[in-house]
Amino acid sequence: MSSPRDRGKNLMESSESEPPVPPSRYESQKRRDWNTFGQYLRNQRPPVPMSHCNCNHVLDFLRYLDQFGKTKVHVPGCMFYGHPEPPAPCTCPLRQAWGSLDALIGRLRAAYEENGGSPETNPFASGAIRVYLREVRECQAKARGIPYKKKKKKKPAEMVGGSDDFSSSSSSPFSFS
Repeated sequence: MSSPRDRGKNLMESSESEPPVPPSRYESQKRRDWNTFGQYLRNQRPPVPMSHCNCNHVLDFLRYLDQFGKTKVHVPGCMFYGHPEPPAPCTCPLRQAWGSLDALIGRLRAAYEENGGSPETNPFASGAIRVYLREVRECQAKARGIPYKKKKKKKPAEMVGGSDDFSSSSSSPFSFS
């Protein structure tokens, strides 16, 4: 009969020979996004090394991605501007959805630092990027006729002493603003 120490040793040996765990969907997407952005910089004339990348390159990349978008964004002159569900097709452009751009920036921000970039110089964390994303969000919300309203954060006293009926509350304590 083997001792507990021998069984532990066998478990360690068997785990060393197991194949590596495949990356999560998030990690795979982050790697693809990072490679795509790197390719975008290399295709610039002249090519831009990652060490010289700034928020303007990131903004240009986001605008470049718009041509591959799938979200109809009505322009102010369109008869369907401000209608959440237009009754007929129109010629308004397709754009990247705000949520997709926001998630992309989050992944690129993390990838930048994982690939040796400093948090202080991270071009994906720039205030200009946050402003751009806010403008895209507001523009898309207006074009669809869905006003975006920032949820107000609850005060600590309201969260502790509030009612037990969570369905009656109009704002969530889990605010992601």
